[in-house]
Amino acid sequence: MVTTQLSKEKIFSLLSEIPDPEIPVINIKELGILRDVVIKENDVEVVITPTYSGCPAMKQIEDDIISKLKTNGIENAKVKMVYHPAWTTDWITEEAKNKLRQYGIAPPENTTVDKGALMGKKKILECPRCHSKNTVMVSQFGSTACKALFQCSDCKEAFDYFKCI
Repeated sequence: MVTTQLSKEKIFSLLSEIPDPEIPVINIKELGILRDVVIKENDVEVVITPTYSGCPAMKQIEDDIISKLKTNGIENAKVKMVYHPAWTTDWITEEAKNKLRQYGIAPPENTTVDKGALMGKKKILECPRCHSKNTVMVSQFGSTACKALFQCSDCKEAFDYFKCI
């Protein structure tokens, strides 16, 4: 049963404690996949949008949401996956982008307006480790489909770039 003490804001706060399973330094709210919380009488519906249509982490995120809510006394909870509007890297918070850099992942530099920036063009990225711009794309796909693999020619470290989607 939902208590009157649990507001939409409180539930958002609880759910912001859930890390992304693939990038544990950022949470699902910072990543922008936590879209809404709807409270109706004794029921809570959490609305999420996957970052990628085939994202394998979504089931884990859904399970983590239900578990977090149950742990906090919310038994009648469900997760609703919405695909429209499609998730965009524009929804990643600036705080999350800074955390990605510190973790060694180059965050998206562009917005969805220029999301084709990597397609057929040389992309100059700053290495998140040594900050050199002497980097090259190794593959359009990195550790996950939503990232591209780059390498720094100066420090020789490979790093993921979170593609602008």
